Amino acid sequence: MRSLLRTLERATFRDIALVCLADALVGVSFGAISVSGGLPLWVPIALSVLVFAGGSQFAAVGVVLSGGGALAAVATGLVLNARLLPFGFTVADVLDGPWWRRLVGAQLITDETAAFVLQQSEPRRRRAVYWLCGIALFVVWNISVLLGALAGGLIGDTDALGLDAAFPAVLLALLLPTLSDRRTRTAAMVGAVVAVAATPFVPAGLPVLFALVGLLFAGRPAAGETGGRKAADGRNTAGAESPEREAVR
Repeated sequence: MRSLLRTLERATFRDIALVCLADALVGVSFGAISVSGGLPLWVPIALSVLVFAGGSQFAAVGVVLSGGGALAAVATGLVLNARLLPFGFTVADVLDGPWWRRLVGAQLITDETAAFVLQQSEPRRRRAVYWLCGIALFVVWNISVLLGALAGGLIGDTDALGLDAAFPAVLLALLLPTLSDRRTRTAAMVGAVVAVAATPFVPAGLPVLFALVGLLFAGRPAAGETGGRKAADGRNTAGAESPEREAVR
């Protein structure tokens, strides 16, 4: 693991630390909201360890605190967490090894870990950033939820503090570099429009799934574009001569 971490840049460590800080604020908010709303202390702690998905945890607790039953809370969490299925395909290459390692790695799939992995192209760097981000977030999230739950009603109105805005703001900052590609921007814009338009009419969690429609508008790289790039690379390789031959000439 130490050798893998050496492949990462200092900026990557900084970005992961910032995401952990933002998640810590959200975790404190989640723990405080749960306990101050009347749930037992063990509920937010158990959800954080077993579910480890901030959006689903907020949604499930929100259903229960608004008077909904346990089945409705579970269904809401499952619908919201369904977005992690395509993320799993995206990061599948980093989950190698024995079954227990893959099982642990699957528990660490989050929006943040997927975003960091998508920024890397080299397999060792993808693996390193996934495990570093996933483990760091799991530890920070659970500790912050515990602290928030212990604080309980002492924090007061957590929405007034704006803690719920930290998570989406940092995630958006992580995704911005990937929007340099035109096809990615098109998919993102279409998905955002569809999600916003559907929000007033469908239950929480479904707009995120509807946003996947944007992938249909991303298109494919033009055959001439990829072929031309490969041909150019081939010409450059063929035309380049070694320093020894150049010296002989």
